[in-house]
Amino acid sequence: MALSSNSTFHCVGRCGTEREDANGTSVRPENNPANMKCATSNCEKEASLRCPTCVKLEIDLVEQSYFCTQDCFRAAWPTHKQLHKGSALPRGMDPSAKRRRAAFDRFNYTGDLRVADLVLPMRTVPASIPHPDYAVDGVPTAEERFNRTSTKFVTLDEQGIAAMRKVCRLAREVLDMAVRAAKVGVTTEQIDHIVHQACIDRQSYPSPLNYYGFPKACCTSVNEVICHGIPDKRPLQDGDILNIDITLYHEGYHGDLNETICIGNVSQQDKNLIRTAHDSMWAAIKRVKPGVLFRELGAYIEKVARANGHSVVRSYCGHGIGEQFHTAPNVPHYRKNRAVGMCKPGMCFTIEPMINGGNWRDDIWPDNWTAVTADGHNSAQFEHTILVTKEGFEVLTARLPDGPKFWWEEEG
Repeated sequence: MALSSNSTFHCVGRCGTEREDANGTSVRPENNPANMKCATSNCEKEASLRCPTCVKLEIDLVEQSYFCTQDCFRAAWPTHKQLHKGSALPRGMDPSAKRRRAAFDRFNYTGDLRVADLVLPMRTVPASIPHPDYAVDGVPTAEERFNRTSTKFVTLDEQGIAAMRKVCRLAREVLDMAVRAAKVGVTTEQIDHIVHQACIDRQSYPSPLNYYGFPKACCTSVNEVICHGIPDKRPLQDGDILNIDITLYHEGYHGDLNETICIGNVSQQDKNLIRTAHDSMWAAIKRVKPGVLFRELGAYIEKVARANGHSVVRSYCGHGIGEQFHTAPNVPHYRKNRAVGMCKPGMCFTIEPMINGGNWRDDIWPDNWTAVTADGHNSAQFEHTILVTKEGFEVLTARLPDGPKFWWEEEG
């Protein structure tokens, strides 16, 4: 769509007076409290104008809506207009809050949880902290190129192993902070804020942020949400179960882990579900050693799940990790899968079974991220990043001696 001669901006910052567009409609000046810079490539000037279509559609990516002059806006238009059409990323959220609300109004939820009225815009990470390539446009170009062209699984050298140990320790520290903050009445948005700042304090980038357009620093999955829940303004309620999924990017490597916890007084049924998720993960981890086939691990997970009357999600799996956020190998969590490859010393990957209280099938919300159980039953998950050693395995995201306790540890 060509730029209309009638297009005008919302004036911000320095303008100070109302202006009229070509149709004589009054445009009210806005403040520029964050000192937004012009979104045009290679322009560092302070913004004084905002795209009116972004305002109308309530575009969350506000930093991409501001420009310094009409000339800059015109120059950026061929790229900028794509924001108005919805996300071009395979799994990215539609940047228009207005359109997202409309999609959810027509959605048939599978359980009791509902999308919150508000998801706050992405936070920023200081430029002094190294960013992954997708931090700018949401596309993990290096990861896609590597996964498309590589025919071998990555095995780390001593330098890479040391880097993974470091980032995984930092990720564990951040998860423990998030778990301690999760209480009745606290919102997952508040938890995300804590996670975001904790990453920055550790000179790390929160890996989920803008990965294929994901808008937050961590995933928070409540009750029937299987994974990839987006932090929002809903307060946690007594009886909720909550999974917090943390990944940090530090000095060129990613470290990934998650845990499911109880919020307040949780039913024994959900406590058992959480314990099953934990135990099934460890049933697979304990089998890791050189020569073990990746396709074998799912059988150990499913055996524990079935013995406790639960099911294993099949749509999501563990993955290789290191310099790439997600790469080979794939590690399915159910039996009779067709995963290729075997464990070799120096390999790093995650094991992260998602265990449902009902059947294994899943659905997805209109935000293109939030995966939920198809039958509305609750789901629980645990995750560790594992290093294959010559003798067996090392849990790089291992719990710390002073870390939060699980429900069964607290009850003795």
